[in-house]
Amino acid sequence: MPADVESMFYVREKPWHGLGTMVESAPSSIDALTLAGLDWSVIQKDVLTQDGDPIPGFKVNLRDGDGAVLGIVSDRYRVVQNTDAFRFTDDLLGEGVTYETAGALQGGRKVWMLARMPQRYFIAGDEIAPYLMVMNSHDGSSGIKVAMTPIRVVCQNTLNLALGTARRTWAAKHTENVLYRVHEARETLELADTYMKELRRGIEELSLIRLSDRKALELMREFFPVTKDLSDVQRKNNIRLLGDLKHRYWDAPDLAYVENNGYRFVNAVSDFATHAEPIRRTKNYSENLFLRTVEGNPMIDRAYKMVLAAA
Repeated sequence: MPADVESMFYVREKPWHGLGTMVESAPSSIDALTLAGLDWSVIQKDVLTQDGDPIPGFKVNLRDGDGAVLGIVSDRYRVVQNTDAFRFTDDLLGEGVTYETAGALQGGRKVWMLARMPQRYFIAGDEIAPYLMVMNSHDGSSGIKVAMTPIRVVCQNTLNLALGTARRTWAAKHTENVLYRVHEARETLELADTYMKELRRGIEELSLIRLSDRKALELMREFFPVTKDLSDVQRKNNIRLLGDLKHRYWDAPDLAYVENNGYRFVNAVSDFATHAEPIRRTKNYSENLFLRTVEGNPMIDRAYKMVLAAA
């Protein structure tokens, strides 16, 4: 085994490490927002021309305190404050859900809170920890969104696969009526439980799909082809990335007990998509990776479909 492989795989942190603030001591969403520095409000003002005339049909969302511009929205847009967007999650705490991390992306245009659910799932010999992410936007790009983000505990790989029979993301409606809030919380728990049951089925199906070394390498090369039609730079980069993915499939210590099957392949791709160092780290790399992690990474989804097709 290459000398650098152990260090590559044993240093593993949660995919959102470095983003947001740990809020594990928060007993409520308001406390979590305060700890994370999200206890601010959004105010709306008219959008003005250079001459100071209002532009009809539009408003600008501003953060109170520093006046930071969060987005230009339609005048039909209804502001949902941070305290309101996350309030329904307090009802989940009665079921044993605990807040873990909260933060903002893109200068406050998106705010999020992540909670770990109390259930423990053991699937195909692995412990899978279910996380629930709630996100709200202030730039008009989306409403309040809830997403399942299961993590393979031993290596912190994400396994939020795009299952055809269970939703991994859904909208969470907000209402002031406490009875409806409780209903929303219960519905969220039901949707989360349904997803985890289907994830178990999906992982067990992947475990039954045997992959020869030749087939596994063929699938990897679909991600990173090394062909003559590529430029020298592209070919060099793909050789490096392909080598990294090969290490994660054949040499990862956390996959030593997993047979050469579809589950091993999807985990290797997830490990790569979640933890690999990019060829070029852009300014927004961490934030974009976080969004792909919680909402579904196209590379992991593709790997899942590829293995099913190979069967």
